[in-house]
Amino acid sequence: MDATKREMLLEQVKVTLDRVRPYLQSDGGDIELVELTDNFKVKVRLIGACSGCPFSMETLKAGVEQALLKEVPEIVEVVAV
Repeated sequence: MDATKREMLLEQVKVTLDRVRPYLQSDGGDIELVELTDNFKVKVRLIGACSGCPFSMETLKAGVEQALLKEVPEIVEVVAV
């Protein structure tokens, strides 16, 4: 992907993560963007209470990933690292 498209997608991903962040923070957690891969996967790190939560993968897939797929249709998957 070219640099312009990458920057555009990264900005869309950041805006979407900022929208879901308050829900994570309300439970003592947070999320940080690690990488947008060339094959349109978003790598994130769950931090705070989210990092050890037994429901973190459900939150990641049902909350974060669904929000990103809706707002940034080019994204194919969100993975925790």
